[in-house]
Order: sequence, then C-alpha cells, then structure tokens
Amino acid sequence: MDLLFRGVQVIQLSTISPQQEVAIGRQINQGLLESGKVKLSKDARINQYVQEIGQQLAATSDRPDLPYTFQVVRDNSINAFATMGGFVYLHTGLIKTTDNEAELASVIAHEIGHIVGRHSITQLRNTALAQGLLSAAGLETKTWVQLAVNLAYNLPNSRKDELEADRLGLTNLARAGYEPTAMISFMQKLTQQGGSTPTILSTHPATSDRIVALQKQLNSVNN
Repeated sequence: MDLLFRGVQVIQLSTISPQQEVAIGRQINQGLLESGKVKLSKDARINQYVQEIGQQLAATSDRPDLPYTFQVVRDNSINAFATMGGFVYLHTGLIKTTDNEAELASVIAHEIGHIVGRHSITQLRNTALAQGLLSAAGLETKTWVQLAVNLAYNLPNSRKDELEADRLGLTNLARAGYEPTAMISFMQKLTQQGGSTPTILSTHPATSDRIVALQKQLNSVNN
C-alpha cells in the first residue's frame, strides 16, 4: 500500500487532496496491470510520441500540477480512458486510426478534460453510494481501488461529463497550439467508418450532439 495511506485506511473522496488522488491513481494503475485488463505497449517510439504530446497538453491544462502518466495499451479496439491522479490510457487501435498529431492530441486533451473535471472521482463516489458501500466515515482505500479497477472499462461517463471533457479538451487543444477542429474531424471520421461502432463512441453520448456542442464552442471563439 502507498505510504500515504499507512495508518489512514479510510478516506472520503469528497474531500480528497491532490496528493491522495495521485496515490490512489497509482494503485488503480497497478491494479489494472495486475488484473491483465491493461497490457502496456513496449514500443519505445510510440510511447515517447504519446508522452511528448500528453505532457505538452498537461502543461497547458487547468490542472498542470498533477504528475500526468500517459500509457499506450496493446489493444486493437478504438478506445481511450482516464483514471484519477493524471493517468491516461490510449489503445494502439485508436492511435493507428489517427491521421495526424492533432487528431491524437484531441483524444488526449479530452481525457485530460476528464481529469481536470475530476469526473472519475465523482463517478466512483456515486457508484459506491448506489451500491450501498459508502458509510459516513468513507471507505477503505483498498475498496476504492478495487471498485475503480472494475469500473475503468465498464462504466461509461455521463453525458454531462463527456460534454464538459469535450469543452475543456477543445480549449486546451487550442491553447497548446493544435488546430481545434481536429477534435470534430476525428469524431466525424469515426462515425463514417464501416462496421461496428468504435468503443470510444459506443460508451459515450450521441456523437452528433457532441459535434454540435463543439461547433458552437468554436463559433463563439471565432466570433
């Protein structure tokens, strides 16, 4: 167990500090790796490429103080997700689908938006409440971690959280010097592909709604 939690077995996510968030994020990451759900890529070139883009976007985000970790997952599905404490996971299938750096950056910026909005923390707390796990005192750290590992792949974000992550991501994308329209064009490209719906879209709100909201945001900035 992380040193931060020795002697502090029970915590409340509603009052969690950034240091605690990062420490729990590290334990969630360890749990995902040990569970076999996440198998990391050993391709040094692609790992460095993702790290460089990710750290650039992290520095211009609204939570630049977190020690972000960007990891490439060996999985052909078109997906990406984030957990608390600055951990972002990108599937090789998604990376291969991007045509340029701006498209990949748009996905990373969206996932950073979830971290900035503390969405995984809220999601985790709401799930614990719904399952009757949460007491007035809080939950043991190991219980939070186990719950988060189980939820990482299985629980879609709310429509509100997705739209907020899009909004924050688009702003950050432009701030970092990328063409913000890449976020819209990448979503459009995924919807126009044949076959089954990519995982990253199937677990999100209607893509058309997201594109409309992003276009409105772009128009308000340009006017």
